[in-house]
Amino acid sequence: MEKLKQRWGIESNLAIILIFCAFAVNGSFAAWVAKPITNFIGLNPENISGWIYWPLRILLIFPVYQLTLPIVGWLFGQFKFFWAFEKKFLSRLGLGFLFKGEN
Repeated sequence: MEKLKQRWGIESNLAIILIFCAFAVNGSFAAWVAKPITNFIGLNPENISGWIYWPLRILLIFPVYQLTLPIVGWLFGQFKFFWAFEKKFLSRLGLGFLFKGEN
């Protein structure tokens, strides 16, 4: 756990626990939020094959997860960590231009 704290620049074990909890809660939250979105756009397992529905649902969960991660991180008191995490992650995806105006 010390290596992880050093790598992420975290000082306390409590912060690590809160970060892990935020990641876990956000995964469930993103899946929960994605369900009504898929229903709204007409994607239901009753309407289309499961082979099409589930990959599309997973593709939808990914951006929802990224959008909700800083919010859930804020609820756990770790917004600074998750905001930096999001900027680094999105930069690796080639979306770093979104944060060029920030220091």
